[in-house]
Amino acid sequence: MDSIVIALPKIEDAKKLRSVLERHGFSVAAVSCSGSGVLSHLSELGSGVLICGRRLSDMGYLEIKECMPAGFEMLLLASQGILCQVPDSVLCVEMPVKASDLINTVHMMLTQRERRRRKQKKKTKSRSWKDQNYISNAKLVLMQRNHLSEEDAYRYIQKCSMDSGTNMVETAQMILMLFFEE
Repeated sequence: MDSIVIALPKIEDAKKLRSVLERHGFSVAAVSCSGSGVLSHLSELGSGVLICGRRLSDMGYLEIKECMPAGFEMLLLASQGILCQVPDSVLCVEMPVKASDLINTVHMMLTQRERRRRKQKKKTKSRSWKDQNYISNAKLVLMQRNHLSEEDAYRYIQKCSMDSGTNMVETAQMILMLFFEE
């Protein structure tokens, strides 16, 4: 699950922002007023959104962006004059912040991150040549012995795999072992 971290120059402001986000159902993992503190929090957490001010006590937002772990995205809170200088890789909300703008932007960022994660999971994992060979051989055995089409043999292995709670390679290995034991 993605974490939200807030880093503002005044810790009181960070805590106020945390309470606004928490009232709208978000969970804030940490607040900080220094770049080193926020980087420490980010390294402990897996991924998420960093809501950051332009300048913290020890470093600016660009320095933090360079040191941030790959799993985090930055949402910069800055005045109109600063927004035109911000790189495209940083999402911005203009100061003074309207609660609705902040809530909607954080929600959008977390939703996009979740979509990307689901899309990444959906990508099929390619099997090694060895694993693919087990499945192909098991299909051939089923096709020859049970007079199944290639598609039906594949579906049979798939169904047995799901029913037994094993992956397809293990199921194919079991089919081959049963065939060669006879």
